[in-house]
Amino acid sequence: MIDLTQEKVQLEKIEMQEEKPQPKWTEILTPKSKLLDLKLKEVWRYRDLLFLFVKRDFKAQYRQTILGPLWHVIQPVFTTLIFLVIFNNLAKIPTDGIPAILFYMSSLTIWNYFAACLTSTSNTFVANAGIFGKVYFPRLVLPLSIVMSNMVKFGIQLGLLIIVYAYYLLKGEIVFSFGPHLLLMPAIAVVMAMLGLGMGIIISSVTTKYRDVAVLIQFGVQLLMYITPVAYPLSYAMESKYRGLMLFNPLSSLVEGFRYSIFGTGTVDVGLATYSIGFAVVAVLIGIILFNKVERSFMDTV
Repeated sequence: MIDLTQEKVQLEKIEMQEEKPQPKWTEILTPKSKLLDLKLKEVWRYRDLLFLFVKRDFKAQYRQTILGPLWHVIQPVFTTLIFLVIFNNLAKIPTDGIPAILFYMSSLTIWNYFAACLTSTSNTFVANAGIFGKVYFPRLVLPLSIVMSNMVKFGIQLGLLIIVYAYYLLKGEIVFSFGPHLLLMPAIAVVMAMLGLGMGIIISSVTTKYRDVAVLIQFGVQLLMYITPVAYPLSYAMESKYRGLMLFNPLSSLVEGFRYSIFGTGTVDVGLATYSIGFAVVAVLIGIILFNKVERSFMDTV
């Protein structure tokens, strides 16, 4: 004998389950169809996470330190003093009529920003493999957050430079040069950020397989500084036998241009500047292509 009442109850339960609204997916992950797929809209949608990473990076650097952000002031001050002794007092290298301290501090401000962007983003995949393997978010958020957090340090060092500049201005040793060249400063900072980001994510993509590159980058950046007019003006380098190397280096015109934007003096070449901008754009494009390609399978190799 069949219990029709029990069967009816079961049928009603099944109907209620079918009528119950199904949960809606907030994210549908699909493989990227193109290597050069920026998905900037998606990055913008995750902007809160981007700022959280910026905050995390900034705090993480000063955890368990006594002086905290003051290290961003101490480091360029000591490096400037060393440059002053070696390049100005011993080597007698000219500084294009700019007071030596201001010359070195301005060069180091923009150079430190590039070096920090490059070295930090070059470790993106390896350092964040744990996060990448657990949750989804646009991977490009992480290197972008590094570039933004370094912008804070750049602002601190730029503030220090302005204070020293004001001191020399009050002493009457320099004259404030007001003109359109001042507008070059933010533009050069953006191009420097692009170069650091592009070259950094290229290196980060390569280091997922070849960790040797991560070791090379540590002293490679130091060597790169000496073939960039940080401690000497571009006009001085152009008279040397390394002129071709200086012209090939896309950082040469950017560092020289940054000084020009502040003091209104220096060597400015439109051709060199165009080359540097083009180099930065190509570096970012190649970096994104490699980044998207490695992103698909790096968890198997890291």
